[in-house]
Amino acid sequence: MEFYAENWLAIIAAAAAGFVVGGIWYGPVMGKKWMGAVGLTEEQIKSGNMGLIYGTTFILSLVASTTLAHLLTYFPDMSFGTVLMTAMGVALGFIIPAIGTNYLFSQKSRTLFLIDATYWLLFYAAMGAVHALL
Repeated sequence: MEFYAENWLAIIAAAAAGFVVGGIWYGPVMGKKWMGAVGLTEEQIKSGNMGLIYGTTFILSLVASTTLAHLLTYFPDMSFGTVLMTAMGVALGFIIPAIGTNYLFSQKSRTLFLIDATYWLLFYAAMGAVHALL
């Protein structure tokens, strides 16, 4: 299996997969618990500039997907499982410790950390699966 950072179909599809995971995770799965953990109401969330929020979030997902694709180009013969574990390793080794550090210093709750950390693990798992398949 070969990977190329120029595989824009994989990059866009993987970013979309991560984006969908976020919609499900912060919607029906953990939405209410997350809102409570960050101290927001549904009205406050709805009053935000949703076009800007979702648009910027998707662009950031594209950045993450492009970076993951670039990383995968260095190991072109990885199996599906290895790609998946590599992507999840990025979350476990870089993303989760970074947000954990921020949450400790900003005194955020353990609940919020666990919600967000699990999301990032699922986000990178979804992106890794798409990159492995395309």
